[in-house]
Amino acid sequence: MQKLPSFKRVVTGHDASGQAVVAMSGETPNNFPLKAVPGTVFYEVWNSQSSPAVLDNGDDPTDKPLQLSPGLLGSVIRVVDIPPDSVQNNVSDAEAAATFAEIGQAHAGTGTKDSKHKLMHRTETLDYGIVTEGEVWLVLDGEEVHLKRGDVVVQRGTNHAWSNRTEAMSRMVFILLDGQYAPHLAALLGAHT
Repeated sequence: MQKLPSFKRVVTGHDASGQAVVAMSGETPNNFPLKAVPGTVFYEVWNSQSSPAVLDNGDDPTDKPLQLSPGLLGSVIRVVDIPPDSVQNNVSDAEAAATFAEIGQAHAGTGTKDSKHKLMHRTETLDYGIVTEGEVWLVLDGEEVHLKRGDVVVQRGTNHAWSNRTEAMSRMVFILLDGQYAPHLAALLGAHT
């Protein structure tokens, strides 16, 4: 399985006189290869803990354990490398469940032996997903959508998985915003709001 190229993260800030400066530059320092799904890597780019986000010269907020969803009123931007299904399909049901525990949200996994994909999951978030390398299929409960480089998905708290049906690695950029189901959807989904 080929490795995708590295990328640079540039974080700006302000100097003591208020001038814009580069505060951090280089590869993302906090990357999480998933043990349960070889080839899957989460590159944590940045996150915020409130909305509006605090704009300061603070430390790197990604320097913590991996957490799938942002905190209350928070946001996350990350890059995820997605291996071919030939790798993902070898994951056992127990490993699929362990995957969500590994990324800090065991309750997000919704996959069962009858699911369309072992890594089906749902989070109460608004997610923007952009395919930057390769191809993926967005797998939903009742349908699937083939996506290529440059395609964008707006994922609104739905049950879903990402399927790579090629033999090449795929990469997506995800921006996740803390969300809250509308009352009628919360009741329908049995969500706790």
